[in-house]
Amino acid sequence: MNQESQTRLDGYIAKVKERSQNFIGYPVSTDFDYSELYPLLKYPLNNLGDPLIESTYDLNSRSIEREVVEFFCDLFKAPKENSWGYVTNGGSEGNLYALYVARELYPHGMVYYSESTHYSINKNIHLLNMPSIVIRCDEKGEMDYEDLKDAIHLHRHQPAIIIANIGTTMTEAKDDIGKIREVLKKSAIRSYYIHCDGALAGTYLSLLETTPKFDFPSGADSVAISGHKFIGSPIPCGVVVVKKSYKERIGQSIPYIGTLDTTITGSRNGHSPVFLWYAIKN
Repeated sequence: MNQESQTRLDGYIAKVKERSQNFIGYPVSTDFDYSELYPLLKYPLNNLGDPLIESTYDLNSRSIEREVVEFFCDLFKAPKENSWGYVTNGGSEGNLYALYVARELYPHGMVYYSESTHYSINKNIHLLNMPSIVIRCDEKGEMDYEDLKDAIHLHRHQPAIIIANIGTTMTEAKDDIGKIREVLKKSAIRSYYIHCDGALAGTYLSLLETTPKFDFPSGADSVAISGHKFIGSPIPCGVVVVKKSYKERIGQSIPYIGTLDTTITGSRNGHSPVFLWYAIKN
């Protein structure tokens, strides 16, 4: 590297160190030390394809990723014989995956989400070309269940795909799955899908004795969290957990990689699962 480039790099590193000392506001954790894992940065770890199925690319962290997914399946009480998940690039990808699965399950479904929902939902709905209705919120940012009832009643002929916020971006408001299911029951909606976006709050709320619950026994069909927020990671990441029977609707066999293509991206970062695993084990 020439002197000009070295000076540029040194200046950038110094600026990052300075900013990290005064970093507050954006919801990410910086309280971590992964120095023991630094030797792995020498290697191109790639978890392409399904985490449960080995591939022709042997330099991966699949076995560790499976342990991370199993941890979150247990945390969210996903059904033992019918659960699956993977480490994503963040909560937005987890939300995209859940909507993708829901669309394949209910091609003519209507998506309902509140005005306090993360911007990734609207973007993902646009990418997937799904019809949607925005539901009003109360002053705290929680979904207005009367407005949800009115909207669903107008579209009773369509399956309902509902995004429940488990901690909104600005107020950490939490939507009540129990009340959502009651609305669905009163509207006689039998075909529905509930996704819980727990980007920041989902992990720690599951560790607390809080009510109402948002796990799988409570009615969730999928849950997504961000790994770099509450847990902390130098690389943005997340986890999505879904029912395995739903995931199997979208898998395709790709011969040259020797595994199933069941995730959003092809090549997937193999380092993030190790960071999450290290944090969980410590």
